[in-house]
Amino acid sequence: MKAIVYKKYGSPGILQMEEVEKLAPDENQVLIKVHAASVNAVDYRMMRANPFLVRLMTGGLLKPKNPRLGTDVAGRVEAVGKNVKQFRLGDEVFGGAKGAFAEYVLAK
Repeated sequence: MKAIVYKKYGSPGILQMEEVEKLAPDENQVLIKVHAASVNAVDYRMMRANPFLVRLMTGGLLKPKNPRLGTDVAGRVEAVGKNVKQFRLGDEVFGGAKGAFAEYVLAK
């Protein structure tokens, strides 16, 4: 699957589209096929590591620990974990999930 990643902190020019491994939900997650994702202040601050405290909070002092950006997501449920009762395949959903700038994202 394709995802927008960043391997260092900086301006939007550091973002790259890469082929990454498709995710699989654990027992308490759903896999969402992303139809839309939006940029918000959290994404911008994570990309720039501004304020500097962001680096300490996320565990990535010199480079991002998690290279995937994106929080806000809307899409359709593609797979559900065995303990998930609220959602079914094909449900249209929206909310927050780490790494939403990708074709698929996992959410709890």
